[in-house]
Amino acid sequence: MKIAIVTGASSGMGREFCRIMDNEFDALWIIARRENRLIELKEQLKTPCKIFPLDLAKKESFEVIENALKKENAEVKCLVNCAGFGVFGRYDEVSDQTQQDMIDINVKALVSMCNICLPFMNKGGRIINLCSSSSFFPLAEFNVYASTKAFVSSYSRALSVELKDRKIAVTSVSPGWVETEFFTHAEKNNAKHAPKYYKPMYSTKRVVEKAYKDSKKGKRESICGLFVKTHKILGKLLPYSVANFMWKTELKK
Repeated sequence: MKIAIVTGASSGMGREFCRIMDNEFDALWIIARRENRLIELKEQLKTPCKIFPLDLAKKESFEVIENALKKENAEVKCLVNCAGFGVFGRYDEVSDQTQQDMIDINVKALVSMCNICLPFMNKGGRIINLCSSSSFFPLAEFNVYASTKAFVSSYSRALSVELKDRKIAVTSVSPGWVETEFFTHAEKNNAKHAPKYYKPMYSTKRVVEKAYKDSKKGKRESICGLFVKTHKILGKLLPYSVANFMWKTELKK
């Protein structure tokens, strides 16, 4: 049985990836905390879905997934890691628990999913890791989130090299502002440190369609839009002090 696995499937880009992959695999395994959302998604898709209402901040969740893979003797053709969240605020305005949770979901869970699925992947398999344009700079008052995404970017690039001989592609997706529920969570802690506007705003469908095409082409990175591509170039050229000055200016607008 050839399957695709999507984390963070209950909303946003995870849900859009499920839609774009519909009818392409024998089954979709969809993972998120909100079971009701997963049930709704399952009813909208033609592909048979296996629902995993799991919290990826908990270690036992990965045992459930690994045991299911062994039991079904499944071949993972595509793993999409979309689970994650971010919160605006300074180090002393975001609780230590929230910061640790960001690291657990954005970093630890992503690595664990890759490690669990790779033994069940063969030649032609693909991994798509949701990164962010925030990985291009170290961002004050968005520090932990941006840092976790910098990890995802570096990890994905190195993993793609390690998997080259197995002919498994790894693509990191680095979007800018995207129309998702991300902002509801990011602003709830301390909205005064959030940007006052989010422009340009890209549609979820546009970003996911490009990411999926880039993944099929074996590209190591997918960036949607000239604005985001320009930010990546600036991230390589500008000193950190200048980059953070520009970011702080955005926060005050």
